[in-house]
Amino acid sequence: MLLCQPSFGEEGKTIEKNIRTDLAIEARELKGGGEIPGVQVETEKSSEITISRVRIENETGAEAMGKPIGCYVTLEVPRLKERDPELIEEVSKNMAGELKNMMGLKEDDVALVIGLGNWNVTPDSLGPKVVEKLIITRHLMEVMPDKYNTKNGIRSVCALAPGVLGITGIETGEIIKGLVEKIRPQLIIAIDALAARSMERISTTIQISDTGVYPGSGIGNRRMGITEETMGVKVVAIGVPTVVDAATMANDTLDMLIGQFTRQARPGSDFYKMLQVLDKDEKYKLIQEVLSPFVGQLVVTPKEIDSLIDNTARTLAGGLNLALHPGISYDEVSTFLQ
Repeated sequence: MLLCQPSFGEEGKTIEKNIRTDLAIEARELKGGGEIPGVQVETEKSSEITISRVRIENETGAEAMGKPIGCYVTLEVPRLKERDPELIEEVSKNMAGELKNMMGLKEDDVALVIGLGNWNVTPDSLGPKVVEKLIITRHLMEVMPDKYNTKNGIRSVCALAPGVLGITGIETGEIIKGLVEKIRPQLIIAIDALAARSMERISTTIQISDTGVYPGSGIGNRRMGITEETMGVKVVAIGVPTVVDAATMANDTLDMLIGQFTRQARPGSDFYKMLQVLDKDEKYKLIQEVLSPFVGQLVVTPKEIDSLIDNTARTLAGGLNLALHPGISYDEVSTFLQ
């Protein structure tokens, strides 16, 4: 099995590439889904969950994927939107297993969980909502060490939802950096809402990576990075798509129409030749130019996003609580997820 242990490379490095998705699995699909030099892929399927482990090993793979060197684990659960309690439990347990492999925490290590996002904007409120449902123990282990300790399978966990620059006037990365210097955790877990290419992936796909995160990058508002390079401690990022770039959706729709026209056009005709020379990036830029004067950089989300966010937050919090506190069962964890 391709275990996602700590990776080596420039985790915080920016890879400038015209791939409009936060998901490594979608970046690979854009390359045709075949073998890519410098990239290892392993897929594991069950009746409900498909787990893909993508490891970008070197600069060649990073350049091809448009993602930093590191490990990306994706859990795809098409039925997660249905809010089935048994499925949520299964996903949480699978997520916990992947997190344990990636975190590499010792019993007495301290974990700092950061819920990124703006709690006033529903599609961006995932991080704060997950933090609300976590089992926080750092203060309890200090005041009641006999009851809350590592012998009972409880780890020291603290958390914060720092808001966004527009609310606080402070870069989120600067807030987290100050916490790290004061608390000195061995791990940061950053939870953020992502942008995807496909509406089907909203609230059905969970990505875990060891490369950190750049808040706002999915909607073109890239802020200070939360990475091992900037924070000085290991960073594990957890994200779920909640929005889709409207220009990307329009571009994909146009590609489908062009494909249909191409199949019906007479080979060798002027119309057929015109369809053959249309460039995907040029089409995307044209769509952006049409949209920008009216709506700027538009992203779209389902109308039921409030219930989807609540359901996703319960799932992520369940997986995190199981991974961080090995001595607590899912039945006990579930009482914190209401």
